[in-house]
Amino acid sequence: MNTIDQLTLNIIKEQELIIGPLAWREASKVSGIHIIDVKAGNISVENGDKKTIVDKLVSRYERLFGRASREVCKEAAAPFLASLAPADVPSSLK
Repeated sequence: MNTIDQLTLNIIKEQELIIGPLAWREASKVSGIHIIDVKAGNISVENGDKKTIVDKLVSRYERLFGRASREVCKEAAAPFLASLAPADVPSSLK
């Protein structure tokens, strides 16, 4: 799993701690996120600009649950941001 896949998975898992299985259902609605196995936490981010896909996921959570959801996403992504070039960091996580 690449860094963006790990970052995205961590965002979903952190949201899951707050909103339960709804986090996975919402993630599955984002074009470009392919959930391979929920129980194993296996996903793939593909078919498009990965930064845009992550931004769409963060935006989806924020629309449903407000600004706090964006902050949860930022905290969940923080350990992975150092591995990305500044140009590769999704704008929603800056």
